[in-house]
Amino acid sequence: MEGVIWYQRDFEFQPRPNMRTFLHIGAANYKSFIWVNQKRICDHEGGFTPFDCEVTTALHAGSNFVVIAVDSTRDVDGIPSVGIDWFNYGGLTRDVSLVNLPTRFIDDYDVHLKHGPALSPGDTTLTGYVHVEGAPAGTPVSLRIPEAGVNTTVSTDASGLAPFEVRASSLTLWAPGTPKLYKVSLASGEDALTDDIGFRDIRVDGTRILLNGKAIFLEGANMHAEAPYRTGRVDNDEDVKNIFGFLKEMNANFVRLCHYPHDERMERAADRDGIMIWSEIPLWQHISFEKPAVYAKATFMLNEMIRRDRNKASVILWSVSNETPNNSTRTEFLKNLAKEARRLDPTRLITSALIGPHATGDQMVQNDRLADALDVVGQNEYIGWYEGKPEDADTMHWTLPQKPIVMSEFGAEVKQGDHGTKNQRWAEEQQVNVFEHQFVMINKIPQVRGVAPWVLMDFRSPTRNIPKLQDGFNRKGLIAEDGKKKQAFDLFRKVYQQHSVGKAE
Repeated sequence: MEGVIWYQRDFEFQPRPNMRTFLHIGAANYKSFIWVNQKRICDHEGGFTPFDCEVTTALHAGSNFVVIAVDSTRDVDGIPSVGIDWFNYGGLTRDVSLVNLPTRFIDDYDVHLKHGPALSPGDTTLTGYVHVEGAPAGTPVSLRIPEAGVNTTVSTDASGLAPFEVRASSLTLWAPGTPKLYKVSLASGEDALTDDIGFRDIRVDGTRILLNGKAIFLEGANMHAEAPYRTGRVDNDEDVKNIFGFLKEMNANFVRLCHYPHDERMERAADRDGIMIWSEIPLWQHISFEKPAVYAKATFMLNEMIRRDRNKASVILWSVSNETPNNSTRTEFLKNLAKEARRLDPTRLITSALIGPHATGDQMVQNDRLADALDVVGQNEYIGWYEGKPEDADTMHWTLPQKPIVMSEFGAEVKQGDHGTKNQRWAEEQQVNVFEHQFVMINKIPQVRGVAPWVLMDFRSPTRNIPKLQDGFNRKGLIAEDGKKKQAFDLFRKVYQQHSVGKAE
């Protein structure tokens, strides 16, 4: 069922002089309309990124009320569009809160390791900016990172922006195994905030992915924002703890958060635990790429995703799409979007998950021109499930771009606890068999720099309705929705522990 959900909350409020108040909404799917004390405050389109509505003038001392209408009805010109392979959870799906701030306040900042044409060994230069909303030119802004020996003051320009460049006395760079975070303090006038930020460098060199100058191989999984055990949207610390417990148990260093921005708790946990992230906006398959208004929506969503997570060291890849049709209109749309992503954040890598082509005999040729605009190419394929037999992967010859390749989706569907022979569809043994033949194929592709099986955990999808096998779930998970592990989970745990699939160089 889709449609409008109405929310009302009564609350007491006492205004404070020289303060501004905002209603913060972590996410609401898909279109939101907000009133405070019967006054229309703001609207928002997009189901997976946070937004803030100023309510200062609408509030008064004493009793107040807020009404929020959230419409989850899918739209052909929406992002995503009408056809999706996950459950369209509607309404308010993340935290809602009131935020009180001084008249002039820090509303945006970026603190990162300086990203030049090449990484200079031992260079500890940090750069970025702080933006102070409502600040006149010359407003002082302080930046302190005590553990790194940073204590500096810069000034805003006429737009409230205060760029900076400062050298830290020493830095331990963030990486899996050493996920070092620094306490960063920012202050301007009456406003002050702190954040835990890691510093690292991510770039490509030919077909290699370099983290802090060292070649890496991404060993991970895909993950929908489906809560383990209880199902529903991931929206609390316990959900995130359970998910990262699975990732650590399987020895993963990477997770692709599909197919939309997830709860910010995921990135925070990844920062702490040393798990690298692929983050994606919901340009999934059938999008109205020919319409300028849809491109404007995509750009807006990209901006919101990057603005929220630009200071998360764990996020190494911005993805502009998943499995979109290979035609010139779509390619121009996504190439422009990739250019916009680089303008917003030139310090990270840009990717997309491509689909196809289908095999011609023992040949697979990826000729999608979108690859030209990407730093890292994601390749989705399902040899052994949607096409061919598992053993066909052993002799498959791939022609792929000479760029780093992440095998961003592959797998087979099975309900946990169903057993049979290795060639029996829907048996746990057959899922393992598909993966084992995939590993043979992947090890023959020299530019593969990461693998992410589809998917870490079974998730709800109303399009998956085979009785007794799916029952409304996509069953390609390594783990069932109730947390019970399939045989394939143990396979990946051993492969990642031994680093026996793929290579960094």
